[in-house]
Amino acid sequence: MIVLGFLVRLLFGASETVYGVLFLPVSALTALWVRRGDLLTAPVVVPIAFAAGLPAVADGGEGVGGWLMGLVTALATQAGWLYGGTIVAAVITLGRGLRAAHHRRRRHP
Repeated sequence: MIVLGFLVRLLFGASETVYGVLFLPVSALTALWVRRGDLLTAPVVVPIAFAAGLPAVADGGEGVGGWLMGLVTALATQAGWLYGGTIVAAVITLGRGLRAAHHRRRRHP
């Protein structure tokens, strides 16, 4: 997400909306690629990744205070994308977990 944030800044002029839209497929891919034993980590890691890449596209002011204010404002205004991506990751990992449990139950009755 950090690399994606810088790419969005370079190609789309730091558009937070584009960053949020691109976050959704990244969330889905994360949930699909995580190992079966680590399924519970995907919905936790996804929001952390969102926050890690957000400073690249957040509008910051002068100094550390302006930068922090821009980051907090971006987190507040882009919360819908953050929640959406987290829900996508949670639903996919839940489905994968249920499917794995079903396969285990069929193999060992």
